[in-house]
Amino acid sequence: MGLTIGYAAMLEQFHPTEIVELSVLAEQHGFSGVMAADHYQPWVPQQGQAAFVWNVLTALGERTRGDLGPGVTAPTFRWHPAMVAQASATLAAMYPGRHWLGLGSGEALNEHVIGGYWPEAAERSNRMFEAIEIIKKLFRSGIEGKDVKHSGQFYTLESTRLWTMPEVPPEILVATAGPINAKRTGKYADGIITVGAPLEKISMLFGKFEEGVRESGRDPEGMPKVLQVHMSWAETDEEALTNAMTEWPNGGMRFPKADIRSPHDFAQMAKLVRPEDFEGRMVISADPDKHRAAIQKYVDLGFDRVYLHNVGRNQKEWIEVFGRDVLPKLHR
Repeated sequence: MGLTIGYAAMLEQFHPTEIVELSVLAEQHGFSGVMAADHYQPWVPQQGQAAFVWNVLTALGERTRGDLGPGVTAPTFRWHPAMVAQASATLAAMYPGRHWLGLGSGEALNEHVIGGYWPEAAERSNRMFEAIEIIKKLFRSGIEGKDVKHSGQFYTLESTRLWTMPEVPPEILVATAGPINAKRTGKYADGIITVGAPLEKISMLFGKFEEGVRESGRDPEGMPKVLQVHMSWAETDEEALTNAMTEWPNGGMRFPKADIRSPHDFAQMAKLVRPEDFEGRMVISADPDKHRAAIQKYVDLGFDRVYLHNVGRNQKEWIEVFGRDVLPKLHR
């Protein structure tokens, strides 16, 4: 597989109309596609937005020509997996060959809004993989034209099928950061998504993912390995650091965040974030080549799709600079 570098569109930071325009601009400057964040709330109030990702993905389908998908949606709490399957199948039918379905186990920030029980991490993972089973059944139902049903530990699906379906089902890519879920992702999904982390950890995740793929009887060669990279670039190092501290303090929070429910709670925690907390987690620099070198290390590890997120409001300048000075120099 070749290398593609896409744009990570943060719907928690920008109005959906602006996201669409920035994505169009990114494509004009060499970005291959869009990973759009699925948030019901922003991380902190300063970010200021949280648009409905499926509406935005449809607009992106009309205005751009590259790949597109949610990065990532939880098919487990706000949504029954049947609804996620229908949304994904419809998008793929409208824009053949362009849409992939990015899934995750969810965060309380977005999922608690329905007022249901918020379980511990192991159950959230189990719910996600059962949801994937249902989504795959429904994708198959639409292709084969046969009803399916499901009765599991967490979900029930009565006899039905997807009536609108593309000829080829969307790839299911699962976000994971731990060895157990990486292996399960290999067994049950089509590819893995992760975020920037120490290279040793990512090598371990890849090993577990490939182990799971082989257990499913498939060849891991050519299966998507997808990375989302957060960074802060600006015209000066000082501005880049200010952007990180102001716009993306959650990137400096060195603790699990999945159980925190409110942007206002995150805002209080953000007061404790210091510049050194970003070290090893996010490159903060005015030098595009420092960012290029960091991204290239991930590519050399085996990623074939990378989606870049600059945390500041200076999106247009960043897109132009990176399209000119960084993207052409990245290679597999």
